[in-house]
Amino acid sequence: MDSAEIAAHIPRLRRYARALAGDSHRADDLVQDTLERALAKFHLWRRGSDMRAWMFAIMHNVFVNQLKQRRELALDEAAEAGLEGAPGADPLELRDLDAALRRLPAEQREVLLLVGLEQLSYAEASQALDVPVGTVMSRLSRGRERLRALMSGTTPATNLKLVK
Repeated sequence: MDSAEIAAHIPRLRRYARALAGDSHRADDLVQDTLERALAKFHLWRRGSDMRAWMFAIMHNVFVNQLKQRRELALDEAAEAGLEGAPGADPLELRDLDAALRRLPAEQREVLLLVGLEQLSYAEASQALDVPVGTVMSRLSRGRERLRALMSGTTPATNLKLVK
């Protein structure tokens, strides 16, 4: 096992953990738990597969398990860590974006963060979240649409059809 290979993913893991957990202390704990699990289960990683997606999947599962243990019903926070350092960004716009991200359903927020912030491919996000690629694509589409509506102050249109 090459510990340098695992260590290379720590900055991305920290950023994603901060987005999931919402504060730096919980995020640090989540990263530590993820690294411990990855090292303990390293024998399950398939050589040639994407280690980054594998580690994001571990983090996602650890986080969901922690939520269940605390009996929380939903993922709480958005990607402050990834938003704070955006070069040339208006702090007020970042605050609004953070607030809008927090209002998205957890499933849409996770996909937006993995694809938009962490730049995972659809296939990698699918693997990390353990959902089909089509589900990633539809959640991303709905999440982007809802985020645009929230940022513009409009109500997102619902395309429901009446079935008789």
